[in-house]
Amino acid sequence: MDIRKVKKLIELVENSDIDELEIREAEECVRISRRRAPEAAAPAPAHLPASVLASAPAPAAVPPEATLPEGHVVTSPMVGTYYQSSSPGAKPFVTLGQPVQPGDTLCIIEAMKILNQIEADRAGIVRAMLIEDGHPVEFGQPLFVIEPA
Repeated sequence: MDIRKVKKLIELVENSDIDELEIREAEECVRISRRRAPEAAAPAPAHLPASVLASAPAPAAVPPEATLPEGHVVTSPMVGTYYQSSSPGAKPFVTLGQPVQPGDTLCIIEAMKILNQIEADRAGIVRAMLIEDGHPVEFGQPLFVIEPA
């Protein structure tokens, strides 16, 4: 798809009330989505100018650091949809308390109809699963906490 068309679609989303737009042309597909800031926003930190805060995207819903168990946090390497198993009704790749080794599949993230396996990069025990099956994930969003064994 021509980059000028993609830029025009981004402008269309920015200047409208829609939150997501998906266009398919032959075998190509483009999905543009945005997150709106919540209506009741928390007060802005004093050290950032209001103009910067107004243009900043809404942060992904991340549990407060105090609620995360100690350990290595595995984050999403891409934007997509999180799946805990290879198909609906199938056994999850990992469960809480399960030991994992480097290279073990933790989940799948679907991005543009491509299923990407997310693997453990460290050995340990899965102490937290931070996203629900079938939910969207953002780049860098925490997915798992792995505690060293």
